[in-house]
Amino acid sequence: MKFHEQLASRTAHGREYLTSAPIIRRALAGQIQREEYIAFLTQAFHHVRHTVPLMMAVGSRLPARLDWLRKEIIHYTEEEEGHDQWILNDIAAAGGDPSVAQSSPPSTATDAMVAYAYDTAMRRNPAGFFGMVFVLEGASIALACNAADRIQASLQVPNKALTYLRSHGQLDQQHIQDLYAILNRFDEDQDRAAVERCAQVMFRLYGNVFRELDEPSLAATAGRAA
Repeated sequence: MKFHEQLASRTAHGREYLTSAPIIRRALAGQIQREEYIAFLTQAFHHVRHTVPLMMAVGSRLPARLDWLRKEIIHYTEEEEGHDQWILNDIAAAGGDPSVAQSSPPSTATDAMVAYAYDTAMRRNPAGFFGMVFVLEGASIALACNAADRIQASLQVPNKALTYLRSHGQLDQQHIQDLYAILNRFDEDQDRAAVERCAQVMFRLYGNVFRELDEPSLAATAGRAA
């Protein structure tokens, strides 16, 4: 069994925790509210804007045995540049205020997820960061494309309000194949263990990001932006 298959099997419980978040189920059922969608985009902005800095941090700390990863990280960095602006544009198109999203603090769960990512890059084995990539890109394929059409139908928002979801889902079809190729090149137990540990934690933390969207304070903030 290839490593990416082992990883999927060993993290199945965490994936279920993420995908069972109530707001995800409502989105897939076409029952999400505009304020909830804007709140989701706001938290997405708060973690996506760290993707490029995180990739750069990982690249700067790779040990010699993982020199081959630098080229892959450069490619990812180029692909991810500007995605945070996509999200701000979507917020505006959905009837929200991008400046509110930019000036608001991230939720506690989003803060924790970003902090763990930086901790992985700067203090732990930086290869572990690809566990986060596994979680975020896998979730994008599984959820983004399916949810986008239902969100648009229920909220009656224009296509330009779903750029992040639709484009991210489409891009990640290729990204996930590239990721599998990277994961399967990790041949040392320490690197595989670091990836799996990060993935296990990220499924939990990312699931908490979605669960916190049901807290009244986050919905109220999005409501003021709408």
